[in-house]
Amino acid sequence: MCILTRDEILREIRAGSIAIDPFNEELVGPGSVDLHLGNEFRIFRKLHEIYHVNDSSDFNEVTELITVGDQFVLMPGESVLGITKEKIKLPPYLSGWLEGRSRFARLGLMVHITASFMHPGINNRQVLELSNVSPMPLALHPGTRICQFIFERTIGEAVYSGIFSRQDRP
Repeated sequence: MCILTRDEILREIRAGSIAIDPFNEELVGPGSVDLHLGNEFRIFRKLHEIYHVNDSSDFNEVTELITVGDQFVLMPGESVLGITKEKIKLPPYLSGWLEGRSRFARLGLMVHITASFMHPGINNRQVLELSNVSPMPLALHPGTRICQFIFERTIGEAVYSGIFSRQDRP
């Protein structure tokens, strides 16, 4: 397995193997592609009861989908689900990693709490597990280059077909 560099990423995009919509070549860095924050968020409801985490847990039961205009304020200690503006389609021989950007990590913003691996064959927008670990409220602005996608070649081929394979909302 190996990480794709800028030239390899562009080669795969030009060949039609990787699709990013919308795509801007200026966002391709030396080993990743920057992605923008969308304007939809899934906020957690304030429950006064225990929510059990098990195989039948469903985030839809404890969250509410909202659409924002120019900003969303993420309070200290708060977590929400966001989504990238871009949709990414990968071939069966590429997987990827969604990572935050260091400029925002230095402010206490975590872009992915735990699930940063993206399976081969995905064709969706990427859900972001945003969390504010700073002592101050952070205003998140849709359209900000919030994260980066790192492409990795697989040994063998596979296609993800799980419950989030066609996600288009957080």
